[in-house]
Amino acid sequence: MVQHSRLEQTQAQQQIQTLSPQQILAVKLLELPTVELEERIHAELLDNPALEEGKESSAEAEEQDSYLDGEAERDSDSSEDLSLGDYRTEDDIPDYKLQENNRSKGETAEEIPFSDSISFYETLKEQLDMQHLTPEERQLGEYLIGSLDDDGMLRKSTEALLDELAIYQGVYTTAEELEHVLSIIQDFDPAGIGARDLQECLLLQIKRKENTPLKQVELDIISKCCDEFTKKNKERIMQKLGISEETYQAAVAELTKLNPRPGSSLGEVIGKNMQQIIPDFIVDTEEDGTISLSLNNRNVPELRLSREFSEMLDEHTRNKANQSKESKDAMMFLKQKVDAAQGFINAVKQRQQTLLSTMQAIIDLQRPFFQEGDESLLRPMILKDVAERAQLDISTVSRVSNSKYVQTNFGIYSLKFFFSDGYTTESGEELSVREIKRILKECVDQEDKQKPYTDDELADILKEKGYPIARRTVAKYRQQLNIPVARLRR
Repeated sequence: MVQHSRLEQTQAQQQIQTLSPQQILAVKLLELPTVELEERIHAELLDNPALEEGKESSAEAEEQDSYLDGEAERDSDSSEDLSLGDYRTEDDIPDYKLQENNRSKGETAEEIPFSDSISFYETLKEQLDMQHLTPEERQLGEYLIGSLDDDGMLRKSTEALLDELAIYQGVYTTAEELEHVLSIIQDFDPAGIGARDLQECLLLQIKRKENTPLKQVELDIISKCCDEFTKKNKERIMQKLGISEETYQAAVAELTKLNPRPGSSLGEVIGKNMQQIIPDFIVDTEEDGTISLSLNNRNVPELRLSREFSEMLDEHTRNKANQSKESKDAMMFLKQKVDAAQGFINAVKQRQQTLLSTMQAIIDLQRPFFQEGDESLLRPMILKDVAERAQLDISTVSRVSNSKYVQTNFGIYSLKFFFSDGYTTESGEELSVREIKRILKECVDQEDKQKPYTDDELADILKEKGYPIARRTVAKYRQQLNIPVARLRR
């Protein structure tokens, strides 16, 4: 029994796959929008003298292709320990090969300073610094704070956060440890920060109030009748909790004072919303229907190895036999910088190739839309469809689609705009959920408000229009569109 348990542990350990430093760099660059890529490249140019702006020669291109092939070969066995190679000790290995967090602190703090006040992140970071935490807990806390959205909510699942920490930070922790640190952050100001949904956000704020009989009613309404509260179903709440209308009205008056978006009170969301959208792709459609695709590299400089550094490294390498300690140290420094520069250049190239492959697959799958600009022509498409066509992993397509925009003849769109689920009828016909929702909303907008349509009636109307979907599906789409039930639409 003990042997069996050990065997399971060994197998579990063997299934853990680690990414090489070059893969980690490529993944991190892939996620960056164009504007952030520009900043990242300029920071690298300042940090590494072996990297410079300019077009590479054909000889340099061949050298880089050779280097990329070598990196791919080394990455094929991702669980292999990092070899010292030409480096004497671990201290001599370039930072980019050892550190997974390649972005400097200065980069994240440079997000359009609209005022002299400290940022959203810094406000919470100051509160985190006042806590008595272990170094590991502090690192988890900083990552959680960085994962909050503009509303101050944590909308990522625990599983996703654990994966991100392992990939980007090299931190392997448990769900329990993550929950513990999150509970500490949820005690920070403003109240409600770090909540994972609206219900938790409101409960966190109520719990900070002074203990009164009304406070318990507020807690009961949100914890036991949250759905009824959001749908303003007064009778149902009063019946379920056994409270009078007067008590209900008093509790609701207090609940409406709560802030469903605690992060916005820190002010930074205003600055973020004012940022201009810079498209990552440019798609031009000609009159004959021909579609051309290009990356928007307007301010992204071309990169190459410094000729001066490469020549100095070659010279030191040729005289390797008769070198002093100082010469060997100089050669080690040169090699570190050249390796780091070469790795960065190849990661940028890999990003460009992956972005183009992904966007081309989206264009191929949604070609009618790019030719006509009619939203109704968008067909159902999920990440898997694009991944299969582009011959990429689904996780890679997901990273490309996040925070990226494309400029078309018909406007600028987020890449997420092109993804939607499909609804398959009993006859096997696949319909676009986006189109069904659009028609559903039109039906509700045009209904008689004195006698609004029930879900059954909406299902019948959609069936007449050629969308045979069930009543429960209509109810689901109605809720996703934030359309209340018929009796609340009067």
